[in-house]
Amino acid sequence: MTRYSFPASPRLLNAALLLATVAAAPALAAAQGAPAKLTADMERRIAAIQPSVVAWRRDFHEHPELSNQEVRTSEVIARHLRKLGMEVQTGVAKTGVIGVLKGGKPGPVVALRADMDALPVVEEVDLPFKSTVKTTFNGQSVGVMHACGHDNHMAILLGVAEVFAGMKADLPGTVKFIFQPAEEGAPVGERGGASVMIEQGVLENPKVDALFGLHVFPFETGKVVYRSGSLMASADTWRMVIRGKQTHGALPWNGVDPIMIASQMITNMQSIISRQTDLTLTPAILTVGYIRGGIRVNIIPDSVELGGTIRTFDEGVRDSIHARFRRLANALATAAGGSMSLEIDKGYAVTSNDPRLTAQMLPSLHRAVGAANVSEGRPTTTAEDFSFYQQKVPGLFFFLGVSPPGTDPLKVYPNHSPRFFADEAALVPGMKALGTLALDFLSAGRVM
Repeated sequence: MTRYSFPASPRLLNAALLLATVAAAPALAAAQGAPAKLTADMERRIAAIQPSVVAWRRDFHEHPELSNQEVRTSEVIARHLRKLGMEVQTGVAKTGVIGVLKGGKPGPVVALRADMDALPVVEEVDLPFKSTVKTTFNGQSVGVMHACGHDNHMAILLGVAEVFAGMKADLPGTVKFIFQPAEEGAPVGERGGASVMIEQGVLENPKVDALFGLHVFPFETGKVVYRSGSLMASADTWRMVIRGKQTHGALPWNGVDPIMIASQMITNMQSIISRQTDLTLTPAILTVGYIRGGIRVNIIPDSVELGGTIRTFDEGVRDSIHARFRRLANALATAAGGSMSLEIDKGYAVTSNDPRLTAQMLPSLHRAVGAANVSEGRPTTTAEDFSFYQQKVPGLFFFLGVSPPGTDPLKVYPNHSPRFFADEAALVPGMKALGTLALDFLSAGRVM
């Protein structure tokens, strides 16, 4: 097991960073953005609430829940938002929670989003608040772990919610706090996540003008990585059934071999990426994740099933790959005397940051965590359903580093690993980043 040491009390955590944060507040506020007094007030409140944020994060981590099952999690969140005096809506997209904080001054509406669900993973990190939760997933007994870091997202957003609630009289506009279920995907046979929240009005009443979100990632703790335009890939799943004609393995000429067709399919489908897609425009991936067929060494089976994923960063290229895939698969199966059926399910869209909003808010990120800690990153072929919000309103999504400085790169485990570890020293920079983005946007009044 991976072991990490923790201070006896959350109050002892990251004291040096907090002192530096508070000391830098006047200089940060002096830069372009929200009024200096308002920014300084936010900075002080973030420093004061840090122990509570650490405690929330540990509680969420110790009690993870799978997608569309975030019952306890949503109750904890809703209870605290009501305590802060917000208008609270529950049961959105099954377990989602929305808190609305109306400031004392007129202004726009900004939304901040955190996801709530955990993964069916047995935790292998030795923490005092390690998850020991077990449940059933797809008919199997599984462990449950916040292996993607959503516990950090929720704690950060709850912290910002309490900070802003204390500043309500001076806020120029409205802040909508979105706690979303099922970002990792709804269970089989169910719907969930951002698309359902949108259908149920999360971006309306009041109508959202801009949306911000973050995701912890194994960069160095406190570093912020952003990208204008395409940041994360679209994610589609596909399933193909190739049908031949079953026969004796010693008499292949009496049948049609679907395994042979499948092998040709797997080899030739990569030409869609390497020879038919303009890779100078955007990266693209066509992956085979599984192949199933046959039961005996001397029987050529009647059919073979295979499936996988398609990833890219451009909607036009995405549609082109789908069309070319269907054409190639049908031609190969027909040429060999067989047939095939191909189902392609469009999943998450490209997570694409609005260029105007990104340019407008980049100085805010610099002020929040220091320009030296902000960098433009490369696109990543992971995916996020934050993309659905961005199809409706201007949005900015960024990564927050959670790997302790000096960590051996070989010991940095990625999101979704049973050994994924998030450094709690990133919670304060996370609050500062989201809080500054929201405060500066409210003060600006619109997307410039």
